[in-house]
Amino acid sequence: MQKIIDTFYRVLEVLLIFFLSAMAVMVFVNVVMRYGFNSGLNVSDELSRYFFVWLTFVGAVVAFREHAHLGVETLVVLFGRKGRIICMILSNIIIIAVSAIFFWGTWKQAPINASMTSPVTKLPMIWVYGIGFFTGAGVVLIALERLFRLLTGRVTEEEISAFVGEDMSLEHLSERA
Repeated sequence: MQKIIDTFYRVLEVLLIFFLSAMAVMVFVNVVMRYGFNSGLNVSDELSRYFFVWLTFVGAVVAFREHAHLGVETLVVLFGRKGRIICMILSNIIIIAVSAIFFWGTWKQAPINASMTSPVTKLPMIWVYGIGFFTGAGVVLIALERLFRLLTGRVTEEEISAFVGEDMSLEHLSERA
């Protein structure tokens, strides 16, 4: 099962590379066309904006899985093991609540976005803003799994140290920067 999950996240990382590369190519080509040929591709402006939205929200799920989001460890570092676990539990409960609200907001907004189309590509806007379903559900599932492992005592010392920001290798720190 873990191999399937790791493969899924590897696919998401490849998707992120595609979005970023496509954005760079579209913007570069558009700049060259505007300055060199006094014309441009309207579709590249619109698609690069949408790719940026997708890149951000898919990347948020990947970053959350890898503990790569910003954290404030100043208070948590003062606690012992039990205090850190309590903070991890509270943190995951808050994350679940906020992500569920985000998912619910996307759900409530979906009929409006499905009825509107983008100006150039005529793409239904649900394809742009519907990424909130993926991000909200993805973060909730990851946080639920972490919460389950915390409540059943299956959390490792490495995870607790990562939550607090301790015992990180230089390689891990450079990845977070």
